[in-house]
Amino acid sequence: MAEYNVDSEKLKKLEEYIDGLEEKEGALINILHEAQDIFGYLPKDVQLFIARKCDIPASKVFGVVTFYSYFTMEPQGKHVINICMGTACFVKGAEKILAEFKRLLDIKEGNMSKDGLFTINTLRCVGACGLAPVVMVDGKVYGRVKVEDVENIIKEYRK
Repeated sequence: MAEYNVDSEKLKKLEEYIDGLEEKEGALINILHEAQDIFGYLPKDVQLFIARKCDIPASKVFGVVTFYSYFTMEPQGKHVINICMGTACFVKGAEKILAEFKRLLDIKEGNMSKDGLFTINTLRCVGACGLAPVVMVDGKVYGRVKVEDVENIIKEYRK
């Protein structure tokens, strides 16, 4: 196995998953999902490993990773906070809510907090406009969020 600058145990788990597949190239998206579940993100070395293991160009793997917004090449916090910035949420103050999360966690959008607990992202629309403004934490939806709710949402995940 070539040298990769990632956790070897996690890489072995990914290799076992790929080896268990009959069709590798056609399963690229499933492999990327599995890799992201294992590593928490898709660093360059994991993408190279997948490309070599599936005998496909690394550019194809990179192209799929960068095309789908679900995939990330940056480490994510234990809890991922997604703030909807769709029209309804934006009009009802999503930008102020985003600013409060950034202020309280002392991080920029797309970055991970120093303690590794949180990452803040924004989304175009989650399709829950009736609940605007909407915040999602690890898939849990918080509707009609106010700036003063942000601190309690964060506390809920610090436990």
